[in-house]
This record gives sequence, structure tokens and C-alpha cells, in this order.
Amino acid sequence: MKKIAIFTGTRAEYGILYWIIKELHERSDTELQLYVGGMHLSPEFGYTIEQIEKDGFTIDEKLEFLLSSDSPVAVSKSIALALMTSAEAIDRNQPDLIVILGDRFESMAVAQAAMISCTPVAHIHGGEITEGLIDDAIRHSITKMSHLHFTANDQYRNRVIQLGEDPSRVFSYGAPGIDSIKKLDLLGKDDLIKSIDFDITDKFFMITYHPVTLDSDGAKNSLINLLSALEDYKDYKLVITYPNADTHGRALIEILDDYKSKNEDRVLLIQSLGQLRYLSLLKLCNAVIGNSSSALIEAPTFNVPTINIGERQKGRITGATVINCSEDKKSIKDSIEKSLSLEFLNICKNANNPYGQGDSSSKIVQKMVDFDLTGIVKKSFYNVEVNS
Repeated sequence: MKKIAIFTGTRAEYGILYWIIKELHERSDTELQLYVGGMHLSPEFGYTIEQIEKDGFTIDEKLEFLLSSDSPVAVSKSIALALMTSAEAIDRNQPDLIVILGDRFESMAVAQAAMISCTPVAHIHGGEITEGLIDDAIRHSITKMSHLHFTANDQYRNRVIQLGEDPSRVFSYGAPGIDSIKKLDLLGKDDLIKSIDFDITDKFFMITYHPVTLDSDGAKNSLINLLSALEDYKDYKLVITYPNADTHGRALIEILDDYKSKNEDRVLLIQSLGQLRYLSLLKLCNAVIGNSSSALIEAPTFNVPTINIGERQKGRITGATVINCSEDKKSIKDSIEKSLSLEFLNICKNANNPYGQGDSSSKIVQKMVDFDLTGIVKKSFYNVEVNS
């Protein structure tokens, strides 16, 4: 029986991994090990470990490493603690394979611990580019420490191969976060209003704005410009989710808390919505605004307009539903106007999502179960020029 461990450190990450976790949990030919840490264990970010337990999954390891600070020094210390705690967890549980998603600093620490222990790593969402973030370097670093790769489209698969990974170990199966859109029974507006205790009967925007970690101020001024632009749309309610625990994240939370206090009736500011409510809101909103990857990857499946602000996601593939804009107020406001126009809404109706149509989770699980891991930790660099 193959022992497959999955690490999750954030609410969004867990939502993307949910169907992979569920399928492994239900299979009789695998042993699921679940390692949970980071933001999941922080009351400041919603203590979302409770949702994982509510979903019926046994948590094998709780990894405490997130410091209550987001300075560069604190993040570095959190990385060190994540490396230590994950190394101990891997040593205790001896998984045959550990699954890591994306590009966060704690995921890199888990990959490092796996590398040192000669534990094979399966990496999901490699090959992507986000030029405004330290995540870009982290993602590619995780790729080089991984042995199986599951990318969200063919272009990203080619980039993983360009990084020297064997094509026979790189699989373009689409984005697993789309599976929840296809499989969950999403809430209608009435049930959603009851669930969030906030009136979205009429028009509303979904807002998620994360720090831009390669900017000296984390793009605080950009968030201020966004909120200023939204003042010209008083007839729209705003559902705003917390930023991630990245460098400068708490500074953005302070700005959002202040804005909420001045707009109590118009703004819902929430630590974590959970996958069901979040996707239900995406489906029903008039536009998604901010700089979150989910606005580029999951939201297009609903054919909902997305306004992607600034450089956090620069380099990531975007579909026809996405409007990219700069961080000044005028550009943001012009983009909002465009997103609400009949012409653009008609474009969105016929747009396809470049990240797939769902069912990637089952493909990923089956490939991990079937793949022979014998000797997989010994890798040779695949030179594209030599092998092409």
C-alpha cells in the first residue's frame, strides 16, 4: 500500500487539494497522510483547520511554524521552523510520496525536508510565472526538488521541461481547483445570504488583494487606490477576503479593517469563506477584483469578469475574461467600467478557461498511485537542446 502524504498550509491551498485528499482518503490501495500547518492553525486567519476536521479527514501532523509577524525576518524564521517541523513529520511517518502545491514559502520548506530525507515529491501547479513575487523563485525551486509534476496546461508543462525535468514525469492535467466548481452543489443567493449574514441581493464585487512581495511597501498604495476607485461604485456591495500571511500582509489587513469600519453596511470583510461559499460568491458576483490567482484560474470557469491589478500575477496565462490593469486609480476605474460593459460581458459569455475543464484531481491521484517510484529520487537533467 503506497503511503501518500499531502501538505497544506493555507485555506486556498486546501480548497484546491480537497478532491485529491478526498479520493486518496476513500481509496483502499493507498494510505493518506495529512500534514496541516501555517495559516490553518492561526486564529488571525480563521483557524481553518476546523474546516478540514469538519470535512472528516484525519490530520496526522499539525505543523506549528507561523510567527505572528510578517516582516522579512519573521517569514525567514517561519521557513526555518517549517523545515524543522516538516522534517520531523516526514521522519515519523515515512511517506512514499509527498504532495506539495504551488509556490508558498512553507511549501518550499517541506520540499527541502523531503529532499534531504530522499522522499519523492509530487508538485502541482509548477511551471507558472508570477514576476511580482518571491513565489516565482520558490515555485521553480520546488520544481527542481520534485520528481512528479502536474501542470495546469501545456505551456506550463513545457516550462517545467525547460527547467530540466524529464518529460515522462511531467503531466498536463489542468487545474484541480476547477474540480470543486464542477462537483460541489454551489449555494444559491438566498442560502448564501443566510450563510454569510450579509445582503448581496443586488450587485456586488468580490475583492481579494494580496501583498506584492517584491515591492518595498507590499503594494499598500495600490490597495488604497483600489478602495478609492470603489468609492465611485457605492451601489455595489463588497465582499472582501483577507490577504495571505505574506510579507506586508498585516499592513494590508489594517487598511481593510479601517475601510470596513467606515463602510459597515456595504462591506463584508472575512478571514476565510471556505471553498463552498467562496466559489458560490464567484459565480454570482458582478466582477472579481484584485490580484489573486483564483481570479485567473477558477473564476473564468464561471465566465465572470476579472480585473487583475498590478504585477503580482504578471506572467501568468490569462483568458478572455481577465482585464489586466496597472495600480493607479484611473486604470482600476477604467477596468471596472470595461468589466461592466455589455460588450465585455458578451465576450465573457463565450470565453474558455485556459486552465482546463475539471477532472484533473482524479487523473493526478491515479498517476501517483500507478507510477513506479523505484529509484525516482535520482534525477538526470533533461537538456532540451540535446534531446530535441
